[in-house]
Amino acid sequence: MRVKICGLSEQASLKRAVDSGAAYVGFVFFEKSPRNVTVEQAHALAVTVPAGVCKVALTVNPTDAELEAILDRAPLDMLQLHGSETVERCAEIREKFGLPVMKAVGVADESDLPKLNDYARVCDQLLADAKPPTDHDLPGGNGLSFDWRLIAGRRWPVPWMLAGGLTPENVAEAIRLTGAKQVDVSSGVESAPGVKDGDKIERFIKAAHGEEDGL
Repeated sequence: MRVKICGLSEQASLKRAVDSGAAYVGFVFFEKSPRNVTVEQAHALAVTVPAGVCKVALTVNPTDAELEAILDRAPLDMLQLHGSETVERCAEIREKFGLPVMKAVGVADESDLPKLNDYARVCDQLLADAKPPTDHDLPGGNGLSFDWRLIAGRRWPVPWMLAGGLTPENVAEAIRLTGAKQVDVSSGVESAPGVKDGDKIERFIKAAHGEEDGL
């Protein structure tokens, strides 16, 4: 089981995530998000992450210039595209920047599932996330979940990660229902929007690994 703690913005919560066994740590580059970090903040955080932990840049419909500005300064390992990027744009970013690309796909019902197959053709990983409400500013980190049974037993030709409304209390059940080998959390381990809770981070990772029920 590999766990991604996303939306990290402080050294203490980053250290807690790494010390607790996170396989991925995510930094959000999206000004509307309460988890947004500057390139300088991301650099200061990323340089402290030990080898073997994947450092992910979450971006939303980024331009080439925006990606260049991030990657020129912050030593990151993967690009997470969390907007309305097309299959073609994902392939273009992957080729131009030479980093693995993870594409987030919003899921609300069965009609959304073919998109996962489309992006699997060009991306290195998939993130099955809850589709945000149409009137919502944030494409993720909303604490919403979807019917996990929709993807139960499904497989794609690339690794995939489950996200959307996961918490220390429900992650074990989500894993059981979907067969996920990777899970992603942001708001589910916070005490307030954008404020990570170290104890929740540790409990989430333990629960994902089956070491406790998260309670």
